[in-house]
Amino acid sequence: MAELRVRKRHRLREKEIRALAEEISSEAGVAVFSPNDTVDRAETGNFDVVFVNGATLAIVQEGRAFLTVRGLLKYKPSKAFVTVDMGAVPFVSKGADVMAPGIVEADPGIREGDFVWIRDANHKVPLAIGKALMSGEEMLKRNPGKAIKSIHYVGDKIWKIDEV
Repeated sequence: MAELRVRKRHRLREKEIRALAEEISSEAGVAVFSPNDTVDRAETGNFDVVFVNGATLAIVQEGRAFLTVRGLLKYKPSKAFVTVDMGAVPFVSKGADVMAPGIVEADPGIREGDFVWIRDANHKVPLAIGKALMSGEEMLKRNPGKAIKSIHYVGDKIWKIDEV
């Protein structure tokens, strides 16, 4: 797997940090970084990455920000979660999209197009983030088909930025 190419890294101003933190906080339901933190933003091919005190803790895609898996582990959000059964874990942790029959729990506030984070049923540990292809209520009906398009997972290029 090729390394993720990070370009045009720049430090954010206090006003930009505050706006980004508020957006992520409202999506995730938990307070995140503050203007006192060192926050950089850099471009990659399909999205921007946000470095908080040197760690890749968020991404910005299509003008919307959300936590990375490392950010989820650090801040422990309470909203926008989808829980998958243990049979789906090996597939999700390798980047597979989430199928609706594998979902055992979902935040009812999820709307189609929202960023969500995927966790396992036993330990509630973040495995990946993705984009909802249906609402939280529809996911729980367990109809056949894709429910979440995977964007980032443990061990992918975004995860490996911090392992250098």
